[in-house]
Amino acid sequence: MYFSSAGMVSGDSYTPTEGSLVTLSCTYEISSNDIYLYWYRHYSNQAPEFLLYKGTRSRSSCEHIPDKRYKSTKSWTSTKLVITSLTLTDSFLYYCALRDCYTQ
Repeated sequence: MYFSSAGMVSGDSYTPTEGSLVTLSCTYEISSNDIYLYWYRHYSNQAPEFLLYKGTRSRSSCEHIPDKRYKSTKSWTSTKLVITSLTLTDSFLYYCALRDCYTQ
């Protein structure tokens, strides 16, 4: 399992066992109060796969998390993705991203 986020030169590498859980962290700096945080999983030779989004700051009540094995927490400058009940299909590259709600 490998994690990367925009702005980082390299990510962290994890070797969890099946059935366990892993927590991935992502930090960011932005002055806007209206942002959404996204998590994606990337398989080789495929487009990134959307996992979830979660609003933060003034948008903290908004979220969409289709797979309940994924949980997300956030603070003013960071977000975490928790993946529970790991399987072999979870062993890929993960990305976090953010979007300012007023940026088109």
